[in-house]
Amino acid sequence: MILRIAFLAALIMIACTVLASPALAQDDIREHRSCSICGMDRKAYGYSRMLITYQDGSQTGVCSLHCAVNELKSQGERPVKTILVADRDSHILIDAGKAVWVMGGKKRGVMTGRPKWAFEAEASARAFIANNGGTIANWAEVLAAAHEEFVAKSP
Repeated sequence: MILRIAFLAALIMIACTVLASPALAQDDIREHRSCSICGMDRKAYGYSRMLITYQDGSQTGVCSLHCAVNELKSQGERPVKTILVADRDSHILIDAGKAVWVMGGKKRGVMTGRPKWAFEAEASARAFIANNGGTIANWAEVLAAAHEEFVAKSP
């Protein structure tokens, strides 16, 4: 009986940890209200914000992919644990590498000449394209395009 209770308690603790992680990430605006790079209000840009977590557990909140690239460049080889980005529609943070990205289109981007939007679901990305134009891209393509823009804007 005691073993069963201990096992159940361990399962509950594991479930709470796993289930709490996404919820904790959604509190990022309270923890990082202003973009650490440009100072913009991350709540106002909740649809484009990003949260970078480093291997040491520290986090940096930014307003956009442009500022995320700036942050990562400033940190050099510092190991990154996760990069989360807001889903364009729901504003919920999702893994940037697993997001369905849309590049281009008529909807003005944040701190970029070529908009880049993240979506959790491909259907949402395709609906956005139907209304606003743009093309589907993956994380590597989007990151490379943002890096190119950053380098072009740098003195």
